[in-house]
Amino acid sequence: MTAQATKDPTPGPVSTTSPDPYGLSGLSTETISYGARRRQDMDIWWTPDGTKRPGVFLIHGGWWSSGDKKQMTEIARSYADLGYTVFNINYRLSGEAAWPAQRIDALASIALARKHAERWSFDPNKYVVVGFSAGGHIAASIGTYGDGQRGLKGVVGLSPIISPLRAYADGANSPDPYKRKLRNSAIQLAGGCLPRGKCSRVWASMEVAWHASHNDAPVLTVHSTDEFVPPSQSQLLKEMLGQVGVPVTIFTAPGVAHSAPLYREMGVAERVQQWIAERIG
Repeated sequence: MTAQATKDPTPGPVSTTSPDPYGLSGLSTETISYGARRRQDMDIWWTPDGTKRPGVFLIHGGWWSSGDKKQMTEIARSYADLGYTVFNINYRLSGEAAWPAQRIDALASIALARKHAERWSFDPNKYVVVGFSAGGHIAASIGTYGDGQRGLKGVVGLSPIISPLRAYADGANSPDPYKRKLRNSAIQLAGGCLPRGKCSRVWASMEVAWHASHNDAPVLTVHSTDEFVPPSQSQLLKEMLGQVGVPVTIFTAPGVAHSAPLYREMGVAERVQQWIAERIG
């Protein structure tokens, strides 16, 4: 799908499944396409009671080159059980399309959800985006895209790569194989080119903090103190958004857990859920 083709595509159910065949929870779910490509789809969980509910968009991780929304199924269900309408999205991976395809896809999924909000009992003016690792980079890039996104009340990143440029530098000759892999993954995201010359523009587009503006949504990031995506990744975003009056909270947990395993560390999910509730109820 081209960038032009992401303008409010008409949704159509691809498949309908039942997470609760006995109807005890009252939840409904379906998978719909928001674009023409295979990975341009999302799972939606909602309570069909006619009440407009705040939304949670989930973006999976996987080095931008792998992973799938099915990794987020348990987390998606947990937010649906809390009363949110949940959109668990897939996006084109870097092996299929270079940046900014991933941001284009995430924005297209949000646009479709907002256009057809009534279908999923969704309040289009009250939602958050939650991303994990590479998905945290995509989520944060939505948060600083343009001059704020209508209805977006918060962005959460679990081990988010805020600065691919810093990851590129940190991975050079690093003894840590994960940092080296992250460096190579950032290069692939940029279409296989290094951050100089003709490629400097795409690398600049990938830098979340460089696009901060005063209408951006508040941000919460969570890192382990000793993981390969360190808390310093988020510090530049905190500084840049702070300059325009947008709050950024960086929460650190001891250890090396990364992304979804970090989310499952004691107290982390509860802290994230509380932060979200304070912004969208």
